[in-house]
Amino acid sequence: MVSPLSLSKNVCVIGAGPSGLVAARELRKEGHNVVVLEQRCDVGGQWLYEPNVEGEDPLGKKKVLQVHSSIYASLRLISPREIMGFTDFPFLVKKGRDTRRFPGHRELWLYLKDFCEHFGLREMIRFNTSVECVRMVEHDGIGRDLKWMVKSKEKSKEETVVEEVFDAVVVATGHYSHPRLPAIKGMDTWKRKQLHSHIYRVPEPFRNEIVVVVGNSLSGQDISMELVEVAKEVHLSAKSLNITEGLSKVISKHDNLHLRPQIEALQEDGRVLFVDGSWLIADTILHCTGYSYTFPFLDTKGRVAVDDDRVGPLYEHTFPPSLAPSLSFVGIPRKVSIFPFAFIIYLLVRV
Repeated sequence: MVSPLSLSKNVCVIGAGPSGLVAARELRKEGHNVVVLEQRCDVGGQWLYEPNVEGEDPLGKKKVLQVHSSIYASLRLISPREIMGFTDFPFLVKKGRDTRRFPGHRELWLYLKDFCEHFGLREMIRFNTSVECVRMVEHDGIGRDLKWMVKSKEKSKEETVVEEVFDAVVVATGHYSHPRLPAIKGMDTWKRKQLHSHIYRVPEPFRNEIVVVVGNSLSGQDISMELVEVAKEVHLSAKSLNITEGLSKVISKHDNLHLRPQIEALQEDGRVLFVDGSWLIADTILHCTGYSYTFPFLDTKGRVAVDDDRVGPLYEHTFPPSLAPSLSFVGIPRKVSIFPFAFIIYLLVRV
């Protein structure tokens, strides 16, 4: 039933990950006509594992990347399943599946498929469809009256661009796909292997190598623990050498795992120079340095920008004031469990 405060709108949701799925469900519940555009073959967003990363730019410097998911094979949840589900659709243990309280990534992907099937969301989704451009339709109205031109392309019809006009657009494309890279002297001329953790999947390709892992946050530590079983040496380069007691104990148990300060420079002969004056010759540098927000398809004429890794201006991390409610971003906050917070979308259908 359409909300008494608004007429039914035609809404485009970009992305069929957790945020996009719950946004689509809530919008449809309010009586809106919803189309979800998803570039991949199934729902899940980041949680749809992509084992094949061949052909992707190792450092992710291209404007548009072919690989969306940054999940590696062994990844498990760091939050318990009790808080990794939507409030009205709990992430319950299912017989014959991963029953651990902190399950592997596949279990969360299966949960999202269950959510999609339970609420009949699949009929709204166009899979294998990439969004080429989203821009305002020219007129002098305010956000409430704006319309949006959305250009999309289906993979099987590469030459055909579909143009549609919507009353509103919800951007739910995630923020763990476009690598953020450090600025290291000599990085562009270093001739050995460099990659970002975005395309790391398994440790075997690094067997018997000397690997420098840049960044000791969650992924840097996790991947280092895998590499230490196959690599000749693993050097974990961190901004601060003041580490947790737990990490210190882990390092002490491995003769081939070493903590290093930040990198000062890279040299063409393979040397990695650290700020304390020490150096080594490495085979590979693996950057575990996080991700940046990017919306290469979106043209807001400067009303929404990404500056110093901040998207804004956004009211409640969701609505750009001058374009609300016709444009919204769902899933922008990083240090939250996105599943409970995604219900903020209810605001969109009540303005």
